Amino acid sequence: MNVLVTGSKGFIGRNLIAELRNQGYTEIFEYNRETDESLLDKYCMKADFVFHLAGVNRPKDEKEFIKGNTNFTSLLLDTLNKHNNNCPIMLSSSIQAELDNPYGHSKKMSEDLIFKHNKDTSSKILIYRFPNVFGKWCKPNYNSVVATFCHNIANGLPIHVNDPEVKLKLIYIDDVIEELINALKGKENGSGKFCEVSTVYTATLGEIANLIYSFKESRSERTIPDVSEPFVKNLYSTYLSYLPEDQFSYELKMNTDNRGSFTEFIKTIDRGQVSINISKPGINKGNHWHHTKTEKFLVVSGKGVIRFRKIDSDKVIKYFVSGEKLEVLDIPTGYTHNIENLGDTDMVTVMWANELFDSEKPDTYYLEV
Repeated sequence: MNVLVTGSKGFIGRNLIAELRNQGYTEIFEYNRETDESLLDKYCMKADFVFHLAGVNRPKDEKEFIKGNTNFTSLLLDTLNKHNNNCPIMLSSSIQAELDNPYGHSKKMSEDLIFKHNKDTSSKILIYRFPNVFGKWCKPNYNSVVATFCHNIANGLPIHVNDPEVKLKLIYIDDVIEELINALKGKENGSGKFCEVSTVYTATLGEIANLIYSFKESRSERTIPDVSEPFVKNLYSTYLSYLPEDQFSYELKMNTDNRGSFTEFIKTIDRGQVSINISKPGINKGNHWHHTKTEKFLVVSGKGVIRFRKIDSDKVIKYFVSGEKLEVLDIPTGYTHNIENLGDTDMVTVMWANELFDSEKPDTYYLEV
């Protein structure tokens, strides 16, 4: 199948082409402002499906709205008609097509041209009035407040929130691309005259800004956001895509002594915390028990033994562990326990606890195994 994508270097275009290639589409005609105009004729002659994503959003002169949106749509349709090509055509429009502004007018006129094309040729048309689209590869300081906030906050630049109570409707780029590829396969989500992406989020400007600031702060706090919320998960993924290339990594605080080290890795309010424990050869750590705190130990390097004893019993239970056999051990409540390095090298253990450490209420009681 020959797929023509106009606006191929734009935000939606880049994501669409990447996923088309992932799914095995090889005949993709990419058309953008840098493409030789003569190729449009060739592409329109051979296209089996057209994704019309090209458009102008923030020109220096308002007249560019008509030229970049309406006039180019007219040229595209005329070129298809020249070759009697009645292939399906998808148009990326905007919710602003309903508004009284130059951009909205140009989008509405583009829609009208597509509707007329359908009436004249019976070609299948799919018009999407997208709200705010967010995700990776969106240009900051252009037409997406999410992209601008993510870029500026990630780079330590200020943001401006004129009215934090303003509500935005947003759709995530992966949901957009999934819908567009469904449309290519004839499985579009239609709603009357228009098609739409089924998953739409609503958030205020203030909520978006606060979330993105919390993502930045999560590094120093060693926390992670609540990714069970789809909007938060998608916004967090978007934020990370704007990190400066020399700031992908961040340091953790290692608490070290002659026995080794203990380092908190991830902390969550509802899923406990993960830490990394390093024990030197011959070192025995632990010898304590908990009322309610539970843990999971996973030795990933080295070898050792984890011992357990119920606090009112003399019976000692031993589990030998090694990085050569990844095995998770649950640490039950009411059992005093320790972990000893039996090898000649450092033993590295990933430890999970079901609650954050609270120095005021540690729930940790010393008792030799």
